[in-house]
Amino acid sequence: MTSDGRAVANFVLDYCLSKERPITNLSLQKIVYFCHVRSLVHLNRPLIKQSFEAWRFGPVLQYLYREFKGFEDNPITGRATRIDPNTGSKQVVEYHFDKETESLLVETVDFYSRISAGDLVRLSHAPGGPWERAWNYAGAVNPGMKIDNAAIKKYYSSAPPSFVKQ
Repeated sequence: MTSDGRAVANFVLDYCLSKERPITNLSLQKIVYFCHVRSLVHLNRPLIKQSFEAWRFGPVLQYLYREFKGFEDNPITGRATRIDPNTGSKQVVEYHFDKETESLLVETVDFYSRISAGDLVRLSHAPGGPWERAWNYAGAVNPGMKIDNAAIKKYYSSAPPSFVKQ
């Protein structure tokens, strides 16, 4: 079952709050990405239904960026919302994951939330990795290029352990 990236982001934010680990928009984007990576590699399924895009500082879910860009480089204190189609009001996006997915998320978020934003960017910019291949497609920078799930899975299935917690 794939999830809305906002639900995954809210899980990450709640988990990090419980561990007293402030998370910026930049870190959040990378942690959500690595959660998606681990789901592709270890659960053999995408975690997030939307595609990541290759942006200058790594993989990004555009709608998540817009949701939290007001925090700039400060810790995020809000939660991702959606418009309720019945009332037209904003609601915090809730999350409900099966046990296998939740276990993977806890392990992944615990590991990657200890890494600085700059190091997370460097990890996501791995030479020959899916971000670099999308960003430098045909030798030219292509902002907004989609990062293919098959490329993510292929690369990270054989990546050094420092890139994907085993």
